[in-house]
Amino acid sequence: MNKTVKMILMVVGVVLVGYGIYTMVAPEASVSVGSLNVEAQDNKNSYITIALGIVALAIGFLGGKKA
Repeated sequence: MNKTVKMILMVVGVVLVGYGIYTMVAPEASVSVGSLNVEAQDNKNSYITIALGIVALAIGFLGGKKA
């Protein structure tokens, strides 16, 4: 595998993992009424994003190695 392709895969993998972790931690919706504060999150998409990032990193690290 070409060095450029490996580098692009690793950068994309790091960005996807970082974005997935950010969307998992940051609340999607927040409602505040007086002293009552309610936050809602849906983490299904962030798990998929993190998994795709890990796959891209694995392909970048392991792809094209000669035995």
